[in-house]
Amino acid sequence: MTADILQVRRDGDFSYPIIFRKDFSDLSKQLKRLEFSGRKFCIVTDSTVAPLYLNTVKKELERCACFVTSYVLPAGEENKTLEQIQGIYQHLIEMHFDRKDFLVALGGGVVGDMTGFAAATYLRGIAFIQVPTTLLAQVDSSIGGKTGVDFLKYKNMVGAFHQPRMVYMNVSTLCTLPLEQFSCGMGEVVKHGFIRDASYSRWLYENRAKILALDTDTLSEMICRSCVIKKTVVENDPTEQGERAVLNMGHTVGHAVEKLKDFRLLHGQCVAVGTVASAYLSMRRGMITVEEYEEVKKLLEVFGLPVFTDGLRAEEVLSVTKSDKKMEQGRIKFILMKEPGYAVVDKTVTDEELLTAIREILE
Repeated sequence: MTADILQVRRDGDFSYPIIFRKDFSDLSKQLKRLEFSGRKFCIVTDSTVAPLYLNTVKKELERCACFVTSYVLPAGEENKTLEQIQGIYQHLIEMHFDRKDFLVALGGGVVGDMTGFAAATYLRGIAFIQVPTTLLAQVDSSIGGKTGVDFLKYKNMVGAFHQPRMVYMNVSTLCTLPLEQFSCGMGEVVKHGFIRDASYSRWLYENRAKILALDTDTLSEMICRSCVIKKTVVENDPTEQGERAVLNMGHTVGHAVEKLKDFRLLHGQCVAVGTVASAYLSMRRGMITVEEYEEVKKLLEVFGLPVFTDGLRAEEVLSVTKSDKKMEQGRIKFILMKEPGYAVVDKTVTDEELLTAIREILE
């Protein structure tokens, strides 16, 4: 079911394409097709991605832009701060960027979130495009318009909804991705099957050897299928008033673990552990069977993802979840599996239930 272009639409609100390619050679053509040529472009990337792809993307943009500049952030979640955003603002001011100009997010989820936030807030909002280079960004963070930064190590506590004007995916960038980073992206991929498509979960397991071998055609189909799930949920609920919250499966506990581990565990690894907590609680409530719970863990482990962690106390994990941005009137909007392949938002999870689930992933 691989497509060349998917369209994310919200009538009267936004519409933008997700473009799937195996290199960057079509980037300027797509910008011209969308009538985005003749503008100034600032490529925001990080110190890891810049040596790999910055020059290639810059040359491609120069074919259609009137001016191209770049700003390189220090790599790492610990640099996802308002201080670094100020550096982007200063660069844009010095380069005389106005409301007609564009930012380009070239990199993983951190770069995408930060670039989107800078675009949402500079001059009260300018356009940006996503050029994600990690699996995590390609299947998740580059789509949907969530932008933001961490604050005092609380994940994405400051942010805005600001939809990109285009998402351009070069699937071949995954070949330069460290194995651990690829595995982290698989945490979000696997989650998509759990929340909306049981047949996708089966497909992932059946094609695990090709996926782990980085077979380009298989990866393209996988990314496309994940993007279809995410775009459908985003179109139905662009600002997370209801259904879109299911995309946060595993994130409440995952973000708490991530913070308490001082970001030594990668985001996808923490989400995987949090997903196990969600599935365990779903099993305890009789929504899925013991066998289905074990299948959740098995699929995560197949792709090198952890299903438990150590060195933490359940009570401290629970305490940090209380600072999660998904709290609503003192209640956590927790995501449970109503059945394999279909997740729901639940606001009735008690502290005692959550402690039981947290203890399961700390054993």
